[in-house]
Amino acid sequence: MKLEKVLPFARKLLELAVKPGDIAVDATVGNGNDTIFSANLAGPSGRIYGFDIQDQALMTSKTKLREHKLQDQVTLFHTGHENISEYIPPLHFGKITAAVFNLGYLPGGDKNIVTVHEKTIMAIDQLLEIMAPEGIIVIVVYHGHPEGKVEREYLLRYVKSLDQNTAHVLEYKFLNQKNNPPFIIAIEKI
Repeated sequence: MKLEKVLPFARKLLELAVKPGDIAVDATVGNGNDTIFSANLAGPSGRIYGFDIQDQALMTSKTKLREHKLQDQVTLFHTGHENISEYIPPLHFGKITAAVFNLGYLPGGDKNIVTVHEKTIMAIDQLLEIMAPEGIIVIVVYHGHPEGKVEREYLLRYVKSLDQNTAHVLEYKFLNQKNNPPFIIAIEKI
């Protein structure tokens, strides 16, 4: 047996949650990799909603989606993930099977523009309200920068406080790696 590294494990969780025709959310579009991955899982009959506050991220993602011929099944929003429930059509409430976050900053982008715990927790709260039962939220936590450390602490406190009758929470990380390696928090809605 070989332990999955963090990013492959995150993808494994998405594969378990997103089937053809499903609806999923990429809460931090970034360079579009999770958006493309989720769109391929959901297939042409599925729908992916992506959120990002940076023009650069959205432009890069739109280009990649066109290259992969996935643009018709993805809707990108130029807004923060704290606005998820305002932008996803209510007819999809209760049907979202997965959401993914990559916290921190845009790889190759401005490292001063980062995710913050207040907005991330707002987004998770909204997702837990509008997701399907057994839907999963996969959060990759990058905490090797000052705001990342703050976000990590608040986020861990928040997820530990979730009622076990509402959600199951998993933390997946390697304990003996140096330099603040990323880790996963997975939340399964009950």
